[in-house]
Amino acid sequence: MTQPRLLTKPLHQYFVITGNYWAFTLTDGALRMLVVLHFHNLGYSPLAIAMLFLFYEIFGIITNLVGGWLGARFGLNRTMNMGLGLQILALAMLLVPDAQLTVIWVMAAQALSGIAKDLNKMSAKSAIKTLVPVGATGKLYKWVAVLTGSKNALKGVGFFIGGALLALVGFQSAAGLMMASLALVFLLSIIFLTNDIGKARAKPRFTDIFSKSAPVNYLSAARMFLFGSRDVWFVVALPVFLASTLGWSQASIGSFFAIWIIGYGFIQSLTPVITGRRSGRLPDGLTAFYWATGLAAIPIFLGFMINNSTDVETILLIGLMVFGALFAINSAVHSFLIVDYAARDSASLDVGFYYMANAAGRLLGTVLSGWVFQIWGLAACLWISGIFLLITAAISLGLPKRTHPS
Repeated sequence: MTQPRLLTKPLHQYFVITGNYWAFTLTDGALRMLVVLHFHNLGYSPLAIAMLFLFYEIFGIITNLVGGWLGARFGLNRTMNMGLGLQILALAMLLVPDAQLTVIWVMAAQALSGIAKDLNKMSAKSAIKTLVPVGATGKLYKWVAVLTGSKNALKGVGFFIGGALLALVGFQSAAGLMMASLALVFLLSIIFLTNDIGKARAKPRFTDIFSKSAPVNYLSAARMFLFGSRDVWFVVALPVFLASTLGWSQASIGSFFAIWIIGYGFIQSLTPVITGRRSGRLPDGLTAFYWATGLAAIPIFLGFMINNSTDVETILLIGLMVFGALFAINSAVHSFLIVDYAARDSASLDVGFYYMANAAGRLLGTVLSGWVFQIWGLAACLWISGIFLLITAAISLGLPKRTHPS
């Protein structure tokens, strides 16, 4: 009867962290769409646009490694507030006139945003491990799916907000509105986020940032190629293709990405039902293998159809919606497995290492998205996506298999 009381304060703190994460996610999605569309309008090439996000992803890799150690050593409340503050600073940097929005300046702002985003993500995901009782693996799966799904649905809303704000008020005004909104969230976080969730009992050494767990290492490698498979067509290639080849407006592009991400988040939240949690089945290495293999067929097929169809727009949109649904399940399975594999007393170390690999995959996909699209087009981006997913499936065979339901 004492356990619910013990969980009351951590539960309250977790909800504060989740609210912060949601607010941050809205600005992160909106900022991504703002930058892509605004700099496309300014005449930047696809590769140049991709380079704007280079530091975002590079610093995401570094942040996840160091951030996991900081969270375990000093508490997740501090890493969360640090992320909010850095995102406010990143948005403030974009308030300068267009003439001063040089590539280097925007890359620096995106570097701060990348650090901020991964501090927030690591804090929110790591907090779940301290909330759920030991042995309640099914409940852990449900909570991870709900958090991940809701976050991505809100990121989709952020894409829509970014496209709409760019069309309605312009780039600088949109950045200013988001900065003011996030500053209010930051103030509330300083007031209410007081508990050191996730702070390890034993002070971790800095060398502990590198995982010594084989399952975590295999899963991290699979995650890198999984997210590379998405971002190789998602980040630059698709929005530029929709604008330049299909003639879509900024608002239409923002709306499509919003719908895609919202649907993706909704499917993620349903993943425990789809994969059979109610019947006692929980994901393992074979689950990750089968879903990645099935997903690989879609971009390969779409790449072929782009060069051989008279109705590219319809086939592409339907195909990418199906890709989004299956990708959501793959991502949710991975998100559960990393929290399941993570050490309980220092979960942020393993989660941070895993999201370091996630950021590396995004970096690889982002650079390839601009470079491959500029030289060979969207079909080549989709074929590379399929190859990455086959690699993801092969790596997943090294993950543990469950011998009985948990």
